[in-house]
Formats: sequence, C-alpha cells, structure tokens
Amino acid sequence: MNVRKVVSELKKKYPNKTIVLNPPENPTEIICEIEPAKNNEEDGIAIAIIDDSKPHYHKKATEFYEILRGDLIITLGKRKYKLKKGDKFIIKPGEIHSAKGNETWVSCLSKPGWRPEDHILVK
Repeated sequence: MNVRKVVSELKKKYPNKTIVLNPPENPTEIICEIEPAKNNEEDGIAIAIIDDSKPHYHKKATEFYEILRGDLIITLGKRKYKLKKGDKFIIKPGEIHSAKGNETWVSCLSKPGWRPEDHILVK
C-alpha cells in the first residue's frame, strides 16, 4: 500500500478527520473516521482503505460496507465473497471476518458506533 499517497488523498477529501494506520508500523488498513462513535454513540461512519484486514469480530456492532473503489474479498466464517465498486455487504455481531483488497476504498457504517473494545482479533 502506498501509505503516503492514501493519507494525502484522505486529508484532501476529509480535512480535519482522524486517520488511523493499522498497524501503525506497517499498515495494511487505513481508517479515516468521518463520524466517530465518540460524537454519536448510535452509529459511526468511516472510510477504510484495505489491503489485508486481520480476522476479527464485534460483540455489538453491525457493519454495513459499500465498496467505493477497487475490489474486495471478504472472508466471513468459511465463505468468501468477491465485491466490486458499488457492492454492499452486511457483517453482523459475532461473525468472524477479514478482508483482502488492493488499496480498496470501503465506506463502513457501524451500528452502534465502532469502539476499540468491540474489535476482537481472532488467531
């Protein structure tokens, strides 16, 4: 992932928004918090640029994805789903999921809003 290019584009499109590199030392996912949960507990909106998200689940949050740019392969349990620009996908609480893309831009609405303690990594 070209981190500098992605971060620069996010800063231009979404000025003054928080950008999170995940993991910070070698990001495979970059998150731009458009409407963070701390501002609205009912939901949160982020733009995720994904190369490779690690398997995880959420105890509370339902995630609503929409592919904005590129292609994404979501692994949900043992099934794989190929998504392209314009496709939408819902991930419910408790569903173990991960995603692979190539600087794929995804709009993610989370209900309730995403919180770090509700992001449980699976090994």
